[in-house]
Amino acid sequence: MLVIGILVGLLILVLLVVVHELGHAIVARRNGVVVEEFGIGFPPRAWAKKLKKGILGKNVLLSVNWLPLGGFVKLQGEHDSASKKGDYGAASYWVKTKILLAGVLMNWLVAVVLLSGLALVGLPKILPDQFSVPGDTTLVRQPLQIVSVVQGSPAEEAGLKRGDQLLRFNGAELSTAQDLANATKEHNGQNIELIYVRDGTEYSAHASLRSEAENKDGQGHLGVSSGQREELRATWSAPIVGVGTTVQFTWATLSGVGQVLGGAVAGFVQSVSWDETTRQQGGQQLGQVSESVAGPVGILGVIFPAAQQAGLKQLTFLTAIISLSLAVMNALPIPALDGGRWFTMTYYRLRKKELTKEREEKIQTIGFMVLIGLVLLVTFADVGKFFK
Repeated sequence: MLVIGILVGLLILVLLVVVHELGHAIVARRNGVVVEEFGIGFPPRAWAKKLKKGILGKNVLLSVNWLPLGGFVKLQGEHDSASKKGDYGAASYWVKTKILLAGVLMNWLVAVVLLSGLALVGLPKILPDQFSVPGDTTLVRQPLQIVSVVQGSPAEEAGLKRGDQLLRFNGAELSTAQDLANATKEHNGQNIELIYVRDGTEYSAHASLRSEAENKDGQGHLGVSSGQREELRATWSAPIVGVGTTVQFTWATLSGVGQVLGGAVAGFVQSVSWDETTRQQGGQQLGQVSESVAGPVGILGVIFPAAQQAGLKQLTFLTAIISLSLAVMNALPIPALDGGRWFTMTYYRLRKKELTKEREEKIQTIGFMVLIGLVLLVTFADVGKFFK
């Protein structure tokens, strides 16, 4: 299941990046910029074919490459200072802006479409004030579900597993996680019966709950953590809910990025302080930032396999969130990404200075190296999480 989850995640990430690059290519072609190559994956090249005619223009090289980490589009005269007909650099400032931000828009629209589709069948509710249309949106609560089982606990001995849906406790209906917590505390030290559903079949389990004295470690009388998913369902307003939710999640993503960056800067400053207590606080803050960020290893090795096991809805929802995150990150003024290229171009234009090929390459190279360094740091942190 882990391998399947990783493969599914890899396929989804590649598709999202290909859609992003397709946005650049289509807008470039429609505005007179020549598309030379459209690549799936990154070199070394595995296969290539020159297409005489297509939506991206004439004689476009379509390539499939060995590194399945996304994709790319190669435009004629990609440097801002290029001046031949058909060059990206020869296009107007407005055309360049459209080309650079087309990928962002494509990823944002993918999120809108996916969230709109989920609104019809069940959109996960993760924000307290999540967008909805009053009068056409219904809140649906899923059955109480086991999220994790403590090793060696009464729940494990009774055969309970992650994903089991809990229905009744000693004959009493379980509606919320608080109901379960109250019931286990009330019957601590006693033998109880749990009715649960697994794979659509109802089962009965008997467990001997831990007493208050045995629960000093705080792992619970039964030894499970539970959760209850809530979903929003709409009919005619599904597209409106999709757009509204995407806007809301965009702001939440921007806020989250701001908090992470702020926490990282504050943690780094504190960690180099002369005061031992301040250094410890800085280390703790950097640790919290590390836990809240996932890189390629975390996404492919943990997040996607978990979502894939949770079902199609969760996988679709995660795909929408990843697509939205790609849109947001590429819109930020980060060198080597779309927003960074636009910011650099705009900065030099406002200063009325020429953005030479050498200057642009130097800026983008430094930005790319910093970006790769951050990816490696996050990947190192991801790998460390596997051994905790």
